[in-house]
Amino acid sequence: MSQEKHRKLIIIGAGPSGYTAAIYAGRANLKPMIIQGMQPGGQLTITTEVDNFPGFEHGVQGPELMEKMRLQAERFDTEMVSDSVTEVVLGQKPFQIRCDSGDVYTCDALIIATGATARWLGIPAEKRLNGFGVSACATCDGFFFKGQDVAVVGGGDTAVEEALFLTNFVNKVYLIHRRDALRAERVMQQKMEENKKIEPVWNSVVDDILGDPGKDGVTAIRVKNVHSGAVTDIAVRGVFIAIGHSPNTSIFGNQLDKDEIGYLVTRPDSTATNIPGVFAAGDVQDRIYRQAITAAGTGCMAALEAERYLNELEGAATRI
Repeated sequence: MSQEKHRKLIIIGAGPSGYTAAIYAGRANLKPMIIQGMQPGGQLTITTEVDNFPGFEHGVQGPELMEKMRLQAERFDTEMVSDSVTEVVLGQKPFQIRCDSGDVYTCDALIIATGATARWLGIPAEKRLNGFGVSACATCDGFFFKGQDVAVVGGGDTAVEEALFLTNFVNKVYLIHRRDALRAERVMQQKMEENKKIEPVWNSVVDDILGDPGKDGVTAIRVKNVHSGAVTDIAVRGVFIAIGHSPNTSIFGNQLDKDEIGYLVTRPDSTATNIPGVFAAGDVQDRIYRQAITAAGTGCMAALEAERYLNELEGAATRI
């Protein structure tokens, strides 16, 4: 049976930004609620070793890090709701959140921490070898391929940036692109052309990724020439898919300002959106860094700003 509940503060999303926001909000005695969605923990739940999150000198498994954050948020009286949001109504006060279960929640302040989803090629090997040589984040996982050969798939700024970053560690980067020219900015292309560690594989698409997660992980990438149809296996130990990310913003429709890609737009040096009382944190508004630590930082900011907003609301109500 559906029900309607009201909370001062609701957080949509249970990744590093959502959990951090809950920790700060809980410590401010706001008793926040997190609506966790389909993948509590976000992208880190499909990440194996996280070596760049401060406080873990020997690294930490992605799911373990998210579990620790969840337990810490619960310690400060955060209510976890296992449900998925289907619609958010922001044109009224309090804000209304409708869920897949039929339950409806209302709140005075809302923190959006729904994250972004990496775009994948859609071949079965991606899922089978994810975390065993297949990744969508060179910054996160590049260090693990020190001295080895890897492949980057894509032709835009993200692909070239990841290829250049990987040359700090790896022996060689094969940049696989379906066309004979890149879409990246010219200055990025020039940097790539000057880097002897990067070898473009033009007019080619990924046909398969070879390897066994139970043994050595990725061993090769199989590419097909789009003109000749010729298939070639290139020996690599890592494959980085760099064809972009999609911010998870569809449930908000056109109620919030977005950029041309769909990321939520926030005020400079703030997590505030164009609607007072609505804040955005993490990858849903960060198209540049997309790191767990930066997501956590904006989650902290969002909670502090939400607390300030709620205090101002209460003060205004008292003065009336």
